[in-house]
Amino acid sequence: MNILILMVSMMLFSASASATGAETCSDLLNYKMNKLRSSQELDFCQAFQGKVILAVNTASNCGYTPQFKGLEALYKKYKDKGLVIVGFPSNDFNQEFDEPEKTANLCYINYGVTFPMLEKSVVTGASANTFFQKLIKASGQAPEWNFYKYLIGRDGLFIEVFPSKVTPEELDSKISALLSTK
Repeated sequence: MNILILMVSMMLFSASASATGAETCSDLLNYKMNKLRSSQELDFCQAFQGKVILAVNTASNCGYTPQFKGLEALYKKYKDKGLVIVGFPSNDFNQEFDEPEKTANLCYINYGVTFPMLEKSVVTGASANTFFQKLIKASGQAPEWNFYKYLIGRDGLFIEVFPSKVTPEELDSKISALLSTK
């Protein structure tokens, strides 16, 4: 009888933990931020859990800004297989617009970006948003310029960081390999 009670208790605890998602959301994904030019908040645990994530600090007026085209192509190619790309506009290197409308127009109209873009935030130093603080701690590498790319596995854990000069196209095979493993 005691074994039956123990088994039922364990099942109830497991169901309760599953309902909250607490047991599967990594600390890194325990983060919320508003989307670009929107009051809609994006909950990383809800939106990205179980996906391969490529987090990129972006800027509208940078020599690397044309990488938006490659990022969008990568996103379209792999989004149905579990890839999400998330852009973090930042003015840390003095190359982002002050007005969110200008950033949104560049991303959505000029480059046709459909992956999630977030509101402008700080991604370096003591004032970095909490997500980037955690990424920097996990990777040991803060962005040294715009379009640094951080790869995060389906388990919500940091995998690898890539400097600005690494193009989205150069990440294709690595992302494809990650998506083929569950």
